[in-house]
Formats: sequence, C-alpha cells, structure tokens
Amino acid sequence: MRLFVLLSLLFSVQALAQNKPTLNVYTYDSFSSEWGPGPKIEQAFEAVCECDLKFVSVDSSTGILSRVQLEGAGSSADIVLGLDNSLIVDAENTGLIAPHGVDMSSLNLPISWDNGKFLPFDFGYFAFIYNTETHPNPPGSFDELVEADNDLKIVIQDPGSSTPGLGLMLWVKSVYGDRAAEVWQKLKPRILTVTKGWSEAYGMFLEGEADMVLSYTTSPAYHMIAESESRYQAASFSDGHGMQIEVAAKLKNAPNPELADRFMQFILTQDFQSIIPMGNWMFPVVSLDEGLPEDFGKLVNPAISLMMDAGEISQNKGGWIDEFNQALSN
Repeated sequence: MRLFVLLSLLFSVQALAQNKPTLNVYTYDSFSSEWGPGPKIEQAFEAVCECDLKFVSVDSSTGILSRVQLEGAGSSADIVLGLDNSLIVDAENTGLIAPHGVDMSSLNLPISWDNGKFLPFDFGYFAFIYNTETHPNPPGSFDELVEADNDLKIVIQDPGSSTPGLGLMLWVKSVYGDRAAEVWQKLKPRILTVTKGWSEAYGMFLEGEADMVLSYTTSPAYHMIAESESRYQAASFSDGHGMQIEVAAKLKNAPNPELADRFMQFILTQDFQSIIPMGNWMFPVVSLDEGLPEDFGKLVNPAISLMMDAGEISQNKGGWIDEFNQALSN
C-alpha cells in the first residue's frame, strides 16, 4: 500500500511538471551558459511563474535575428533576448515583433529610451582591454591607436558575425565618418587577426598572443571580482566609446503570449537586474537597491558615449561591412 501511494505521488509530480507551460527564449550562448546569467534568471522566474523557462542558445545576437527570420511566424520562440540597438530596425522590419507593454519609467540609462517594442535589459561600452604589466601606457584615443607602432597587435571581431565586431565598426564610423576606410587601412598592420566571435578573440589576448582585444569597459570587473586580478584594464579613449544597449522583445506569434508578457515585466525587476552585473558583466538598466559591486566604481567611465541612430545603421550596415572587408583585404 505504501509503495502504491509513493508511486501515485511520483506520477502526480511528473504529471504536474509535464503540464507546466514552457516559455522559449532565444538568446546568445554566453547568456544561457552555466557561467552566464541565464541559469540564475531561470531559477528566479520559475519561482514565481509556475512554468518551465527554456533558454534556446544561438551563437550570437545576429544569429538570433537570422533564426527568427528563417522560422518566421511559425517560430517556437516566445521572446528574443540579446539583440542590441544596432539590430532593432532590422528586427522590427521582420514584422514579427509585438509591443511589450512594459512601464519603462524605472529605466536608468545614459540616454532616453521610449521604444515600445524593444525593452532594454543591460548596457555597456566597447573598449580595448590591455595588460597593465606588459603595456603600462596604452593608446588614449583612436588616433593614438591608429598611429601606434606596428609592433602593437590587437585582436578584433568580424562585424558580420559578431556583435562587438559590429559595435567596433560603428564606433569607428561615429568617430571618423567618411574617413573610416582610411582608418581601417592604417589600422590593418596592427590587427593580428579578425575572429568570428568574442570568445576566440579574448582567449587569444589572455594567452598573450595580442597586446589588446576588443571587448567592454566592464570586462576588467570580471577579472577583479571573479579572479582577484587587476592587471587587465580598459584603455580610456578621449574621443569616446561606442555604447551598446541590449534588448528583449516579444514575438507576435508567441506560443505562450501571457507568459511572455510576464517575463517581459520581470526583466525590469530587481530579481532580474541584480543578476546582470556579475552574471553578464554589463550594467543594469535600473538602479539596484543594493548598488553596483564596488569594483564597478573602478571601471573606465567614458567622457563621450557614441551610439548611432538605428535607422541609419540598418540602411548602411551592409555597405559599411563591405568597406571594412575591402579595407583590410587591400
């Protein structure tokens, strides 16, 4: 009899688990990885939603957009999380994005944001990371980087496949405008290689293969907090740093629209945002009740934030990527 009761309870628990609705969120792989913020966010949301939150990993932000474009209205995704300000017009043009309906009055961003379809969940600034022990006097501007000795080697990412790579291309365009091709040609002797993604580039830098690597001003926070290591720092550029705002969006044909709405509301809560600084190593988009980790106060604070209009990016991105490729191939 006792065995029968135990088996009945087991089957009841399994049945309840199977009846839970599933929320599918497409995101980039570092977000959903075991060392990223995904697992903690999953745990926090599942504690209040009576659901199964499933992160579906894609290799990059551009990959997320490509996948939902390919799947169209039949996509199993409820939400896409990890697009950024450079991709929102392209995403909206798919016709697949629904209004999020979230009250954004709590947003605390360096710029105003009133987009009703794309909800910010973190932000940061692009920067070149260097080793203070081997290069104590890094370039202090793009001009200084471009004019640096050819012995200085940097690793950057492909703007066609990498969000940071695209961010760098837009950063250069913001600083130099029509002179961008000339700048890429001047920078070419110092570019050790162009990698497909961030992980490969950063790994090469940590292995000592390059003097500087394109990353974020927040990257040193990881080393300081997680590794008690302060030799890796971001070079502060007097001509400004490119800014990135990462966003989430609900799909019009979300299989679980009400659950998707709940998750979109959850994004701006303390439970979600408090995970961002030491989970995604970016800045939260709302003020945290407990404040930022102390070491975030030691990071480069850009004097000038550079972010191009999303419409201009969408209209010109293809040509700018061609310009980048041609300049480095000549």
